[in-house]
Amino acid sequence: MDLDNKFTALQLAIINEQAALYTCACPVHISMQISNLRKLFDYQKACMEMPAESDVHLQVHQRIAEVTKQTHQLMEQCLDEILDMEGWDRAKLEMPAGIRTRVVQN
Repeated sequence: MDLDNKFTALQLAIINEQAALYTCACPVHISMQISNLRKLFDYQKACMEMPAESDVHLQVHQRIAEVTKQTHQLMEQCLDEILDMEGWDRAKLEMPAGIRTRVVQN
C-alpha cells in the first residue's frame, strides 16, 4: 500500500515558505497536516513490515494506514482546491499578490 501524492515534499515546503512570508496561514495548515499524514502512513507501513505479535496487531496498523491514506487524499484535494480558489500561481506556487500581506519584521 502506497500513498498517491498530488504534491511533492518540495511543493509543500514552498507553500509553507509562502505562508511564512505573508500573513496567510490557511494553506500552510493544510500542507503541514499532509506532511504529518505522510509520516504517520510511513510509520504504519514500517510497523506492518515487522513481525506481527498477533493478527490484531497487524489489523490495527492496516486500519490506521487505510484511514490515513483516505484522509491524505482528502487533504491533498482540499489544498488543491484552496490554491485554485485563492488564485495561486501553480507553476511557481506563489501566493497571488492580491492576498499578500507581508509579515512585519521587527
